[in-house]
Amino acid sequence: MVKVSSAASRAIRASAVAGLVLTALAAVSFAPPFGTWTRLSADPIVSPRGEGFESAGTFNPSVVKKDGKYVMLYRAQDHHGTSSLGYATSDDGIHFDRRPEPVMVAEAPYEKGGGVEDPRLQKIGDTYYLTYTGYNNVDGVAADKKDAQLCLATSADLIHWKRQGIIIPGYKGKWNVKWTKSGAIVPEQINGKYWMYYLADAQAKDSQMGVAYSEDLLHWRDALDHPVLSSRPRSFDSQVVEPGPAPIITPQGIFLIYNGADDKLVYSTGWVLFDKNDPTKVLARSEEPVFAPEKEWEKVGQVPNVVFVEGMVRDGNRWLFYYGAADKNIGVATASAP
Repeated sequence: MVKVSSAASRAIRASAVAGLVLTALAAVSFAPPFGTWTRLSADPIVSPRGEGFESAGTFNPSVVKKDGKYVMLYRAQDHHGTSSLGYATSDDGIHFDRRPEPVMVAEAPYEKGGGVEDPRLQKIGDTYYLTYTGYNNVDGVAADKKDAQLCLATSADLIHWKRQGIIIPGYKGKWNVKWTKSGAIVPEQINGKYWMYYLADAQAKDSQMGVAYSEDLLHWRDALDHPVLSSRPRSFDSQVVEPGPAPIITPQGIFLIYNGADDKLVYSTGWVLFDKNDPTKVLARSEEPVFAPEKEWEKVGQVPNVVFVEGMVRDGNRWLFYYGAADKNIGVATASAP
């Protein structure tokens, strides 16, 4: 059992019961739907190779089960710094066979130069929804001509993708003033709407988590005029609060793994529980990370000291968590499932 702070805790007015002063709990107890995380492989399961599209980095993977196989989409980066999406399959969730060519490359104006980054997958009906970052580092709107924006593509087979465009524009939100990234779509409608958690930059406080809603999964709007989950001083998530894999619905609420970074920009893994009747309401949140960099290949790479979880798959009585390590390699961890 993990002790967590509760955003639902509030002072209860004493007038409810004459002469009796009641105070709300400052914390609640909540057990995440998994046990202790352990690395399923001591070494990376996917690493850069060759001189082509995945020569500099293979990281930040999303993984789903399809027709009995594990299918991974991952960010592949070449020596020019341009990202595309690689595709790999596995029978056991550990040993992956990669396609020789990416399944998505930079084509749209909003992907110019930087490419397509950090895929997250959600299947609804017969359609796979891919949220990803379109990175334009050539003629973007920022002063340095760089911008990143949250984009969407759809597919029936995970190989052939139809771009649906930018779904949360940078610099134009109710509260975001810079980039947008990292869309994690809730698998079920709530109150007649689809919901998505994402990353954006608030005024004077970058890398906060927002929440948006949609009626058709294609057109999205901010649900709030402020972040739904903010960074916390002197915590493992003091600088960054970024959605990880697509959330799951549990009896207790909407459960989301997220990636946090501290003041030294060490990235580790946390979680948050939202109300399943009100996806803008936080019920509980981890006080300590459940996973952090330990291996040399998680500490040394293109960006040091990073474990960045984007894939989460239920496999019988266990969960598999797929993560980018130091923006160079891909690892997998496991934990027991109830």
